[in-house]
Amino acid sequence: MSAFGRRNGMGSGQPVRPAFGVAKPMQGGGLARPEPDPLTGGGQFPPLESMPPMGAADAGAADGFGPGTMPGTAMDAMARLAERQNASGDAGNSRAEGFEASVHKIKEQVLPRLLERVDPEAAATLGKDELAEEFRPIIGEVLAELKLTLNRREQFALEKVLVDELLGLGPLEELLADPAVSDIMVNGPDQTYVERKGKLELAQIQFRDEEHLFQIAQRICNSVGRRVDQTTPLADARLKDGSRVNVIVPPLSLRGTAISIRKFSAKPITLDMMAAGGSMSTKMATALKIAGASRFNVIISGGTGSGKTTMLNAMSKMIDPGERVLTIEDAAELRLQQPHWLPLETRPANLEGQGEINIRDLVKNALRMRPDRIILGEIRGAECFDMLAAMNTGHDGSMCTLHANSPREALARMENMVLMSDIKVPKEAISRQIADSVELIIQVKRLRDGSRRVTNVTEVIGMEGPVIVTQELFKFEYLDESADGKIIGEYRSMGLRPYTLDKAKQFGFDSAFLEACL
Repeated sequence: MSAFGRRNGMGSGQPVRPAFGVAKPMQGGGLARPEPDPLTGGGQFPPLESMPPMGAADAGAADGFGPGTMPGTAMDAMARLAERQNASGDAGNSRAEGFEASVHKIKEQVLPRLLERVDPEAAATLGKDELAEEFRPIIGEVLAELKLTLNRREQFALEKVLVDELLGLGPLEELLADPAVSDIMVNGPDQTYVERKGKLELAQIQFRDEEHLFQIAQRICNSVGRRVDQTTPLADARLKDGSRVNVIVPPLSLRGTAISIRKFSAKPITLDMMAAGGSMSTKMATALKIAGASRFNVIISGGTGSGKTTMLNAMSKMIDPGERVLTIEDAAELRLQQPHWLPLETRPANLEGQGEINIRDLVKNALRMRPDRIILGEIRGAECFDMLAAMNTGHDGSMCTLHANSPREALARMENMVLMSDIKVPKEAISRQIADSVELIIQVKRLRDGSRRVTNVTEVIGMEGPVIVTQELFKFEYLDESADGKIIGEYRSMGLRPYTLDKAKQFGFDSAFLEACL
């Protein structure tokens, strides 16, 4: 009897088949072994393409389908797996070709001669449009010297490339100006990826060489008083529009300088816009508006690029304009629309390893600055304890983000962050402080189709023994997938009476909050 409840080959009139995973006999004796195929690894295990499809003759009875049948979804899944295995990884070079490549080649010839005729200090005082006007006749002279003839389109493109090179961020300017691009990932001078509508694609831009890319990385960091070089190979910075930048250079990055830019929309995103876009339901948006206006202590949890900061910005619009709000971040990226908002930013150590001001120092100092709310861009360590203390000592309405896969994991991560610090507090006391401080956890997730959704809205109720008790108010449930790969699901209200209803009642939102949750 086999593990699946069948007798192997007995009573069926069919020959006994070897079980899955039983190897063929090794060719031995004096016979010459056939040379193994370099693509398939030899005759011992046939390649995926040559294997008979599952269910063709042998899997029907075991799976409950007739002989020669297999559900279409399983066949499609196997085909997709085979396609992914055979996909080539060679298409990873983002070198531009055609018109862009020709403009860049001309730029390499024109730029050195142009710099000989231009005063860099005077050029730095001009805007991009003014500089383009000044450059136009000089570029004409250089092209005449080089005996190059360009049409009007090529000349305008050359002017733009040269101005971007001198005043901007070179090839990155094109991507930064594209509103459809939300993330830019430079993996060395030869490869750049961008994210559009949640999907990664190769960008057709190029850098001259590693030195060119490194200069652009230094220009970004120097503009905000940070530094990046071989002694300080990691840096967090920001652009003028608030976009977050991370730079890592050799020897830590083996492919050359790597730059990751998280762009933010110039137009502030609201909870209503997120509901209209399918990121949450209308009832969820109403509940989160009330949570922001009623000064709930909120934790926004999710993975990298899931939309935590966007959610924090959207919820901050519900803060009363009369409240004093302090934001604390490693690299300032929050964009609050409140009139009384003071952003604070950490400072790295200098060359001698002194002068560092971390998030925990800023949280301690913020408590002396008479804040109504303290908002942390992200908690990663010991500052979690100070944030909980602030939430629990009269600073209601404080918010922060952290990395976690679910609301329950977010609570566990907060406990671990406090335990990893030098604060000697029993675990039960930490759990009780979390339960007393945090009132709402919002879980955001980027799904595999690129969409970003609020998957859970969970209340923290209190303690039951050593365990923190929570209840789910809203949940996103996966239903199906459309033909074009879009995930179909629905937002469900759990129909529970919210535990924080009394707090909403103090602000006059109790009936609206109850109606949204039921």
